[in-house]
Amino acid sequence: MLRPTTPPDINGLTQRRRIIDAIVESCAEKTYAGTTISDIVAGARISRTTFYKHFPDKRACFDAAIDHCVTELQEAAGAAHSPGDRPAAATRKAATAVLEALAERPGLAQLLSGDAIAVDPAAVERYRRATIPALEALWSGEENGSAPHLDPRLAFGQAQVLLLNQIATGKSDRLPELLPELVYLAVSPFGGHEEALAQSRLAVADETSGAAKR
Repeated sequence: MLRPTTPPDINGLTQRRRIIDAIVESCAEKTYAGTTISDIVAGARISRTTFYKHFPDKRACFDAAIDHCVTELQEAAGAAHSPGDRPAAATRKAATAVLEALAERPGLAQLLSGDAIAVDPAAVERYRRATIPALEALWSGEENGSAPHLDPRLAFGQAQVLLLNQIATGKSDRLPELLPELVYLAVSPFGGHEEALAQSRLAVADETSGAAKR
């Protein structure tokens, strides 16, 4: 009774994750349009039959990858702050964690900021719907929390453009350079210009301090 058991679907879950990772990496290298089922199968080290057990076609696989990447960033943002953090600090930490996750996996950034728009602009809406309500929840207890200083959707769009430009110009390895701007855009709709500027400076100071320790 105490012998460890393996969940019956563990192999299926592992295969599905490998397929998703494979399409993310292939899209980063070749874009969605240039990626084929053969590329995904080779990257995931599976057979075409196994691929079709999980997804009916490349587009369904791509949609699943979008959802997976959004969830991954949500988890990174949520784990970055604690309940005791002020909304502004929590937002700074969440934005920093998301950018770090994107920098570690440029393919993920390419998928959400580039291919998602090219394949289906509505896919970006899923990311926006996951991001903005989470930020609004952080600020819900603050005075004026229900009256944003700036439309969060506009700030989200500006952040999307910054990420896309960095990727499109072949500077994915320099995504961390966007930290001040992204923290500012995350905080400013709810905390205003001064608070956003202060958090942006703190983010740079934290990053500099962390780099010095490493």
